[in-house]
Amino acid sequence: MFVIEYKVKAKKHQYRAIDEAIRTTQFVRNKCIRHWMDNSGVSKYDLSKLCKQLGNEFDFAEKLNSQARQAASERAWSAIHRFYTNCKNKISGKKGYPQFQKNNRSVEYKTSGWKLDLNTRKHITFTDKNGIGRVKLVGTRDLHFYHPDEIKRVRLVRRADGYYCQFLINIEVKEELEPTKKTIGLDFGLESFYTDSDGHKEPNPRFFRESEQKLKRLQRFVSRKQKGSSNRKKARQKLAKAHLKISRQRREHAKRLARCVVRSNDLIAYENLKVSNMARNHCLAKSISDVGWYQFRVWLEYFANKFGKIAVAVPAQYTSQECSSCGRIVNKSLSTRTHACECGTKLDRDENAAINILRVGLRTSGHGETAGFEPESTPLERPASSSTDSSGNCLTEQADSSYEHCS
Repeated sequence: MFVIEYKVKAKKHQYRAIDEAIRTTQFVRNKCIRHWMDNSGVSKYDLSKLCKQLGNEFDFAEKLNSQARQAASERAWSAIHRFYTNCKNKISGKKGYPQFQKNNRSVEYKTSGWKLDLNTRKHITFTDKNGIGRVKLVGTRDLHFYHPDEIKRVRLVRRADGYYCQFLINIEVKEELEPTKKTIGLDFGLESFYTDSDGHKEPNPRFFRESEQKLKRLQRFVSRKQKGSSNRKKARQKLAKAHLKISRQRREHAKRLARCVVRSNDLIAYENLKVSNMARNHCLAKSISDVGWYQFRVWLEYFANKFGKIAVAVPAQYTSQECSSCGRIVNKSLSTRTHACECGTKLDRDENAAINILRVGLRTSGHGETAGFEPESTPLERPASSSTDSSGNCLTEQADSSYEHCS
């Protein structure tokens, strides 16, 4: 699924109507979760029937388009199905028991409840009873390239800096590139974002660390304001925008870097890290979360699929300890940054690991475990093309011209 995103310009009463639709979506989803908790043997079809009952019972729920209510029930079933799957696969730790949503920020329409202006493609009208009406779409992407029948869903998303409209288009994005006859192995780290098998170290931008003092100051402003006051609301808005900026910087960095790596190599082997487990280390959790390895991995997989390249996830065990020349195991602590073997090999620890990762990746021939998701448009946020990952997170990709000079 390919996603194009636009900024929404509307009047205050229209923004209030969007907020009401978002609250109704949260209400329907939570009702579906409660229905599943209170009754055994509930299926996806049962939740879909519940949507109609809620529309008949509550006037505000009836105002929301029927297919938008069904989309909300699908969100609930997605959480339930994920819980069942985790239990069936006997994954370790928490299984992800479905929780009630407290701060929903989007509403999704299917093929009804909206009408796109076919002349300019810069306005969209929402035709349900919520009263959103006609709003303006601000962005550079041209929807004339896509037939209206290819638009399968429309989302309205609320963020700290405004409202956005996303069009989910049912197309597959492919681009043919000339083979580069190059392969590369990537070893992730905190000192450097990654070290490749050629010895190049990509700097770690540390977006959160760079803005940490500003965030602390804004957080103090929030704490000093009286709860429920308009000043506190303004302070919270400023803090939310600062966090949103950091999030966008991290996603944009991962996207641009992944695109450059994929365009420059035919095969990319990288560490198959379980970031959520690594973040349990309370000493390094903030740095691990800030570096954004998972986002980079998702973008590697997306661009590899788009450009017809191979991306291989390699188990990280012993890649730092094994000698890349003779295969001997050389035990090292994390503080030891140089690999020195009895065979005479002496090089940077991360470069040695990257070479081992590449070697294993070449042996697996692209059949390693990958971060599954559908083609997307990644993160963000200038009206861009995008898609979603396996968790349903929206990804947006900007125009290819932004990357012409990447090597």
